[in-house]
Amino acid sequence: MEGDESDSDLKPSSVAIIREVYDSENAHIKFEMELERALEAGVSVIVIEPEPLGEETARWIYVGNLLHKVSLYSGLCSISSGLAWNSLMCTPFGLVSVLCAGCYTLSWQWDPCCKYQEEKDRRHLSTMPMLSDLTSATPVVLVRTDNRRKIILHSTVSIAAVTICLWRIFKTFK
Repeated sequence: MEGDESDSDLKPSSVAIIREVYDSENAHIKFEMELERALEAGVSVIVIEPEPLGEETARWIYVGNLLHKVSLYSGLCSISSGLAWNSLMCTPFGLVSVLCAGCYTLSWQWDPCCKYQEEKDRRHLSTMPMLSDLTSATPVVLVRTDNRRKIILHSTVSIAAVTICLWRIFKTFK
């Protein structure tokens, strides 16, 4: 791993490059350990050269983002249908919202990887000087982001959706 700091002293402002160097039969384990150290250190930019590890990490981030979006949009559908119609149409959306938010909270929220997004913008990638000396043609670049607002937003929407659903169920069976 390379960066602004030594391997033993990674700082959140540093850059970590996980090089694709197969120097032993357990190189993939070494790559995973380097990635884990960089994630837990809160490194600002992580460049992953080994293609399998990069793809797996990008998929993990994609699934977390998908859960967040499904939770948010189904919660908004539940809230709007619960307020617009006097029926239980809001409950399936509310259920999906709370299930996705719960899954995200249990599986992703505590993972240090959820604080990163894959950088895909070619213009932004071209401004990163550390990408010029890579051995991989298709590295995965992760950029640390603040996800607190995202978590608060989908949690609040899910709670509101469940509240409206429970209110509608109470009104229907009262």
